[in-house]
Formats: sequence, C-alpha cells, structure tokens
Amino acid sequence: MSSVNTAIQLITREQAASSTAKGRATASTCSPALARGPWDYDLAEALAGVPAYGPGASVADLAPASTPRQGQLPEEYKLAGDAELDARIRAAKATLGDRAVILGHFYQRDEVVAYADFVGDSFQLANAALTRPDAEAIIFCGVHFMAETADILSRPDQAVILPNLAAGCSMADMADIDSVTECWEQLEELFGTEPDADGRVPVIPVTYMNSSAALKGFCGENGGIVCTSSNAATVLEWAFERGQRVLFFPDQHLGRNTAKAMGVPLEQMPMWNPRKDLGGNDQQTLQDSRVILWHGFCSVHKRFNVGQIEKARAEFPGAQVIVHPECPMEVVDAADSAGSTDFIRKAIAAATEPATFAVGTEINLVNRLAAENPQHTIFCLDPVICPCSTMYRIHPGYLAWVLESLVRGEVVNRITVEDAVAAPAKVALERMLAARP
Repeated sequence: MSSVNTAIQLITREQAASSTAKGRATASTCSPALARGPWDYDLAEALAGVPAYGPGASVADLAPASTPRQGQLPEEYKLAGDAELDARIRAAKATLGDRAVILGHFYQRDEVVAYADFVGDSFQLANAALTRPDAEAIIFCGVHFMAETADILSRPDQAVILPNLAAGCSMADMADIDSVTECWEQLEELFGTEPDADGRVPVIPVTYMNSSAALKGFCGENGGIVCTSSNAATVLEWAFERGQRVLFFPDQHLGRNTAKAMGVPLEQMPMWNPRKDLGGNDQQTLQDSRVILWHGFCSVHKRFNVGQIEKARAEFPGAQVIVHPECPMEVVDAADSAGSTDFIRKAIAAATEPATFAVGTEINLVNRLAAENPQHTIFCLDPVICPCSTMYRIHPGYLAWVLESLVRGEVVNRITVEDAVAAPAKVALERMLAARP
C-alpha cells in the first residue's frame, strides 16, 4: 500500500461495497471512522462536551477531563483537496524558510511526514530542533508530551506548535501528577526517606519519555530520571545505584521487559493500581520489591499477541520477529528480538541479504520501512490496520493552517511549559543524557 491513509480509504470503500453486495472485504481496519477528517472528531467532542482520543488503537481508552481539545479548523482547510493542501504547505514553507522547522514522528502518517525537515522518535526530534537555532517556530507533528519536551529543551523565544491540540497520548494520560504524588506519599510513609548503609534512598522515580512535563518535573524534584525505550536498561542501572527500588511509570510493559532482561524476578515487580490503597499491594510485597510498575500501557503495542507471531512464522518460515518493548511480556519473550524504534530500523538496515521481517510496532512506521526496503518482505504482525489514534489526528489540513498562520505573523496552538515545571523536568532529562552505557 502506498500509505496507511490510502489503504484505510480503500478498505473503507471496499467494506461498504462488500456489505452492500453481501460479500467480504479482503482487508480490514479497526474503525471506518479513520477514513474521515480528524476535524469531524473535534466537532463531535465539542458537541458531546467529553474529550476522546478518536478512532484507532486508543479508541476505548478513557480520556481525562483535562485532555486538550482542538478548536474548529477553518472550513477552507477542511474542503481543500490533497493537491491544494500540498501547494499551500510548500508555499508557506518556502516563505518561512529557516524561520520554521517541521518535526515528524516515526508514527505520523506519510502525508504529513512528507513535509518534515526531521523524522525520528520523540527525543531525537526534540534534539533535532536544537540544530536549527534560527527557527522562530518548531512545528511538532507528534503528540502533546513530545511538544512539551521540545519546549523544555528549546529557547524561550522559540514557539513550539502542535498542529492539532487533541493529539495527546492515552498512555501518558494513565499517570497524572496527582496520582503519582499520592503514590509517592504512600511509599514514603511505608519506606521512610532515610538511605541505607550504602547510601541508597528507599525509592527512585523513573518516568518514560512518554509522560507529561509535570511527571518529568516530579522526577527532577525527587532525585529521579527520564528514560527512553532505547536506554531504559542504562537508566535502571543508574537508578539502582542510587535507590533500593524504582517506581517506574507510566508504561508497565517497558518497565517489566527491561527489568526482567536485567535479571529482576517477576515477583519483585508488583503493579501499582492508582485506584487502590497501596496500589492494590500488601506492605510486605512492596518492601520486597525492586521495581514498582505503574498500571499503564500503550494501546498500539497492546494489540500484538503470541498468536500473531505463531501465524507469521507458520506462513513465513525463517521470518525474523522484531517487536517494541512496549509490547506485553509474552510477546517480547516469543519474538526473536525486541527494541526501540531506532533498534528496529537498524536491525532491518543491517540485513545484507533479502529477508522477511514481522514487526510489532505502529503501522505507519512498519509500512514506511517496507517501502524503504523493497529488497525485504516487511509486514506488521497485526493484520488489522489500526494506527495510533492520537498521531492520526495530525492531518495536512492542520499543518497548512499553522504554517499559513505563521506566514501572517500569527502563532496558533503554541505549547508552553511553565518555568516551575520546566526547570526540574530539564534536570531529569539532563540526568538521562548523562547516564550513558
């Protein structure tokens, strides 16, 4: 397929036709609503008064009341066709020149990535923006927490823009500052705050990059650190040198898979459910813990299962199965290898002979890897086309709108992190950068 969006449009039309003819579509997507413009979801949320993540992998996740909402996109951008939007985006980019830089996340739709000056994961993109010191505006085609990180690392005079404010992250929202603070207070009451004979404090907070600026700031203020999927093991080693145990949030799967690979027994990794006293654990279980896992997950990577791996190996003997560590433990255990987005890309690039790769991560990236490496057979483990709900809310129409607004001298959808949060969050990010293998 030329792009995930094109495939979804074709599948939706085919499903409608096959339904009329009482036939059966040859491919499937998790929601026909993905074929509509994201502005339809913006309007639906405004009318309902309830925020939601939209169709896609996170459609069933409950969005908190504080979830940002996008105002109505001007009609001219909704009505513009692909060719018109392309011309307007390219004209605005040319007019702005070095004054603006566009960042495109790996999971973003191809129709947006086509205009990106840099493509990468969240932290790669935040750092890429630093290489454009003349840019007055950083347009982050990703999700909310990524734009926050870019604002923390960029200069105060640079404006970070998120084309669609409703592009959040359900996993990041599963750990909020109030719940984590309450958890921390319960742990301090249980463990105390005094270090042991080796100078290690009772617990060190570690937050995944996929979290709000507030939680990064919490870690900075409490001796903690940020991690990415590529350096999680190094960060846990850093934390174990300084603490007797780790509180890891918001993604339970990355924490469990990383700690297990480091030799931490599963019985020493209890889950913390923020809706229950002591997270649903008894005191002794927490006392014996090494890693306390938050009850959070990525709905994209939760879709992968062992049955899909078995089916891929049956249909493609010799296929290499590579999955992201945000996948459930049994999926990571069944795969040939697991690693970050960058790990997956490099593993495929390192294959010198034609090979088959079954990949467990977001469909837009898998589809792009297949297009970039035609010598290989590359496919997504999940046969149902189901992109990240929130990444998919960024559309060329929104990109054209924010760019043309900049041309007129107007900054829309600016993401700012207040200094009281940004300062400690930057400390936690700098600790991560200093913690090298």
